[in-house]
Amino acid sequence: MINDEGWLKGAEIQKSPNFDYRPENTEVNLIVIHNISLPPGEYSDTNVIKLFTNTLDFKSHDYFKKINGLKVSSHFFIKRNGEIIQFVSVLDRAWHAGKSKHKGKINCNDFSIGIELSGSDDCHYEEEQYKGLMYLINELMKKFEGINLDNIVGHSEISPGRKTDPGPFFDWLKLAGEIKRNKKNLKIFC
Repeated sequence: MINDEGWLKGAEIQKSPNFDYRPENTEVNLIVIHNISLPPGEYSDTNVIKLFTNTLDFKSHDYFKKINGLKVSSHFFIKRNGEIIQFVSVLDRAWHAGKSKHKGKINCNDFSIGIELSGSDDCHYEEEQYKGLMYLINELMKKFEGINLDNIVGHSEISPGRKTDPGPFFDWLKLAGEIKRNKKNLKIFC
């Protein structure tokens, strides 16, 4: 359940200062799936948390020098074990998409929810991550009726040529099948 303030019940909360308000009367109708590992290929959840909360020591690793001063966030981060961390209320605009376009609309941060998966373009995702992602998507679809299967995309789709995540190992067919199965089950009980 997502409460009236836009926070997911049961998620660990790590509030990010990297957000602002959505434009007035904006309909949230898009989910953007990303991947992140810091440094690349290493799955330290604490480094991601530190990046999104502006507490990362940029001197602690050579790679971090390349991203020094970067101010980014995502609404959610799903760890390898499926646990969900929330950084920004879904009612606010997280800074995850950058220069982007979906169905002719630019600035996807304005109308999207960003979900980061602990991973990279070079690895498979864990079964527990798919379970966490599916739970999260179900809750988001309950909260925002404009979100449907056509409006769940990878970062690569809204920023082609600039971004490649969630990468070739992300199982889109599995995700689509789970969404369709859950929607069918919901109709049985409604």
